[in-house]
Amino acid sequence: MKMNENQSVPHLRPMKCELGQLTRPDGSATLFQGDTCVMTAVYGPGEVRMNKELIGQATVDIVFKPKSGLPACAEKYTEVTLANTCETVLLASLHPRSAINLTVQEVQNSGSFLATCVNSCCLALLDASMNMNATVAAVNCCITKENDIVVDPSSKDEENSRASLTFVFESVKKDIITTSAQGQFSAEEFQSCLITCREATASVFQFYRDTITRKLSKCV
Repeated sequence: MKMNENQSVPHLRPMKCELGQLTRPDGSATLFQGDTCVMTAVYGPGEVRMNKELIGQATVDIVFKPKSGLPACAEKYTEVTLANTCETVLLASLHPRSAINLTVQEVQNSGSFLATCVNSCCLALLDASMNMNATVAAVNCCITKENDIVVDPSSKDEENSRASLTFVFESVKKDIITTSAQGQFSAEEFQSCLITCREATASVFQFYRDTITRKLSKCV
């Protein structure tokens, strides 16, 4: 969505989430953000391969599956980014010599894909009741050739932009924990995007609360 002078708080595309649709994982989330859809499954803590075993904490392993074909360099980059993000907030030290496995399945990529993946992982971890020191919310924005900032862009917006940036914030102090950027932008534009995306995370965190509240109300 494009920012303008009369819009002080950025709005995201409509979000919808279904928790626990998959029966075999310990937690799962199917997240729609606009027309972008990602499904994430969480397994564990469970057994870990000996070559991946860590004495002081759990091993966080993420497998990303593209919509079609085999994973390439871009998919491996997504795996590393998601793993680093999850490791930052998971209390892995509570489960030494075990593994927490996440499988992230691309269903539809219609823009802001990495941000949707991060948010789907966080919701799946919440559904699995994983111990975390904070939740995380990711927001993507792009800078158009006319120097406008578009929050939560669609694929068409991204194609017509000169830079795309994704920021991940934690819920306690709203500190940034992950950044992914590509394209050309100035330091001032980076700061403007950072501030805009931080403001937009308020609606993501509220969406988390509403989603978990809805699930708990069904359980009761």
